[in-house]
Amino acid sequence: MFYHLLKYVLLGPLLRLVFRPRIEGLEHVPAEGAAIVAGNHLSFSDHFLMPAILKRRITFLAKAEYFTGPGVKGRLTAFFFRSAGQIPVDRSGKDAGQAAIREGLGVLARDELLGIYPEGTRSHDGRLYKGKVGVAVMALKAGVPVVPCAMIGTFEAQPPGRVVPRIRPVTIRFGEALDFSRFAGMENEKAVLRAVTDEIMYAILTLSEQEYVDEYAAVVKERQAAEKGARERRFPRAPLG
Repeated sequence: MFYHLLKYVLLGPLLRLVFRPRIEGLEHVPAEGAAIVAGNHLSFSDHFLMPAILKRRITFLAKAEYFTGPGVKGRLTAFFFRSAGQIPVDRSGKDAGQAAIREGLGVLARDELLGIYPEGTRSHDGRLYKGKVGVAVMALKAGVPVVPCAMIGTFEAQPPGRVVPRIRPVTIRFGEALDFSRFAGMENEKAVLRAVTDEIMYAILTLSEQEYVDEYAAVVKERQAAEKGARERRFPRAPLG
């Protein structure tokens, strides 16, 4: 019930006012039945913009850190994410990927919409990064279509580190649903999973027109952080005064 209160009364109208989203291709999202909506991930606002404009309820897999913050703020954040239809997924440890897949398949088994960001994390520079194969595993195991989606302009409105978004229009663009029934029963074939994931990412890329990087975003972030740390150790800042 609170999901609909957020969508239609509290959060949805505010998001529409701030971002003035232009919606394209909404007819490609199935009106009923299970499906995966796979999109790029440019901003914290993405979690709430897509649910606000879709006619159907959509459940996203979100990092567990959003649900475990300390204090009153942490509890409010967790309540907000759960109320908005987010499912916490622990991304640490070797079984993290399997846990996310189990949660996602549970959503699809209820004939609902599952939202997922195949990149696995927000883009830190506005580019589109290599997708992880979990989306392919779920699509093949559940036998459901994948609707590609592109968020356009949300990076400029609320880049990483910016708490209050800029007031500017954004576009949410959906593409034709991708059918992978030809790969039924092949969800354990690594080459097939990579091919399916790459096809999904290419569809997102076509919609978003981003620059593509054939590396995982998390790997690039770690490398850049390490390089920054090395530079700071090599050239430490002189103390002020």
